[in-house]
Amino acid sequence: MLTSVAVFLLLLIVLLVALLAIPVTLTFQLSWQQSFQGNLKLQWAFGLVRVRFPLSQLKAPSLEGKEMTQKNSRYQRSPRNKTNLFAVIGQQAFRRRIMKFISDFWRSVHKRNVSLRIRIGLGDPADTGQLWAIVGPVAGILSNANEASIEIIPEFFDTTIELHSSGSIRLIPLQMIYLTIGLLLSPPIWQGIKQMRAVDH
Repeated sequence: MLTSVAVFLLLLIVLLVALLAIPVTLTFQLSWQQSFQGNLKLQWAFGLVRVRFPLSQLKAPSLEGKEMTQKNSRYQRSPRNKTNLFAVIGQQAFRRRIMKFISDFWRSVHKRNVSLRIRIGLGDPADTGQLWAIVGPVAGILSNANEASIEIIPEFFDTTIELHSSGSIRLIPLQMIYLTIGLLLSPPIWQGIKQMRAVDH
């Protein structure tokens, strides 16, 4: 009885691994400015499975609401809140591990006609500068790919997020799981989490 259960579990694991080793192709077209629009098409098992996800529109916050949010945030933000938000970014080991994960992930996917344009700002030059400490190197890593056109632009004086992206990528789920587990088990990541919790308290 136990042998049969063990064999069944082994076959189940082998089947799961085999399924996760089959490439997945994602074709996408996304945009965010005044509203979020886009569509996503997934192909799996070499085209035998095709699923389309039309993404519903999400309205962006109105300009007046954004201005009020900026004003309120200037009064409500404290040095402690800023420290809590950027505590992890200041750790060099954490940044290096994140960069390695992004670099490995980016190299592991097959890209076709990928285009990405992002403009991002937090409304405060100091906050945007700290965010750019990690976003800037990421932008450099992504822009080096021959199969993609990547541009990430910081906006230091306005709170804004603009996104335009399209293309197709093919990835192997099993490889992505391996990279993610390696990231989650990395000591610098756990040290960053501990640092964030320490700031919270």
